[in-house]
Amino acid sequence: MQQAAAPKISFVSLGCPKALVDSERIITRLRAEGYELARQHDGADLVIVNTCGFLDSAKQESLAAIGEAMAANGKVIVTGCMGAEPEQIEAAYPGVLSITGPQQYESVLEAVHRAKPALHNPHLDLVPEQGIRLTPRHYAYLKISEGCNNRCSFCIIPKLRGDLVSRSADDVLREAEKLVAAGVKELLVISQDTSAYGVDLKYAESPRKDRTVRAKFIDLARELGELGAWVRLHYVYPYPHVDEVIGLMAEGKVLPYLDIPFQHASPDVLKLMKRPAAQDKTLDRIKRWRADCPDLALRSTFIVGFPGETERDFEFLLDWLDEAEIDRLGAFKYEPVAGAPSNALPDQISDEVKQERWNRLMARQQAISARRLKRKVGTRQQIIIDEVGPTVAKGRSKADAPEIDGSVYLSSRRPLRVGEIVTARIDRADAYDLHGTVAGF
Repeated sequence: MQQAAAPKISFVSLGCPKALVDSERIITRLRAEGYELARQHDGADLVIVNTCGFLDSAKQESLAAIGEAMAANGKVIVTGCMGAEPEQIEAAYPGVLSITGPQQYESVLEAVHRAKPALHNPHLDLVPEQGIRLTPRHYAYLKISEGCNNRCSFCIIPKLRGDLVSRSADDVLREAEKLVAAGVKELLVISQDTSAYGVDLKYAESPRKDRTVRAKFIDLARELGELGAWVRLHYVYPYPHVDEVIGLMAEGKVLPYLDIPFQHASPDVLKLMKRPAAQDKTLDRIKRWRADCPDLALRSTFIVGFPGETERDFEFLLDWLDEAEIDRLGAFKYEPVAGAPSNALPDQISDEVKQERWNRLMARQQAISARRLKRKVGTRQQIIIDEVGPTVAKGRSKADAPEIDGSVYLSSRRPLRVGEIVTARIDRADAYDLHGTVAGF
């Protein structure tokens, strides 16, 4: 008797790394049930689109992806942040099979089962213990919580994803152990507010082998640092207790890298954003951090053209950047987001002024980046290899997160492998990237 073909699912994952983790969880469940992944919509049994709904431009990208799936396949299940407010999707594509919000894994699976029931074959139900991941084998995102308790005026994430819900420390650490055992060399710790981890659990302790571990930012970072992989901390809101993790970085337990979304520096703009307006103290903290851990790399994001931002506010930001010397910077021109309180603020900024300020900010940052990278010429750095080519390999230093930061281009006398961590001599630097030679050969 001929075995029936396994149902095929085409998957589109849009948005941030947190949404990517959601996609990985859905795919892991589907693969465990015997579904296969298809490379193209055409020929798949159905399509799942995991949407982003944070900005209007992201919503348009999501709608376009749904449209492409409808045109190529016709059987489409929509999930993700845009699905939390389904009216726009329903109006544009009334024929979609199902619309659900973020983290609603069971609802997505139920919709898949209705549209194309799974084959129950034990030979098809086997998946790796660590699950299915959409990142390369040598790094993985580790999501430690969902939602956010902050109420920034430009953001609707709490409306889409709810308040903070942390995973237990044991749950996070067991997943991390499985990933490292499967060959992951770098764990990228993510959430909406990583440094708030565990506050909703009242920092509850989890039994952990011969001890207990609190669900607290510093405790989790310390435990992850014992697993033998690079540990990179993302989306770290600068609460006072963040200072504690700098010691772990100086000891080499976690990477000397902090991703802190400062968003602005002007106290007046930060007040309008409903974010802490104490950037003068933040500069002092950055100086202390770098004194305690000289290799520390800081990444941040900033918004230009926020309603009410004056030229004086913007110049304040530029001066602050010169002093803070942020290593890696992402900048966004302010966009109104449906449902965000900032939409109602007076003194909206024109698109022309937003663009002009964005250009000036990026030019200033390019000079800062070039200056800081130049200091690394002549040093030796550990580099994790992401791609290998005929003559040059592409990797990242401890100061570079995948896809958002710079790269290190290496020549080597021996073949290199993806996921390998090598020591390299840095020969030269440009505005954003480093160039070097693998040492010791």
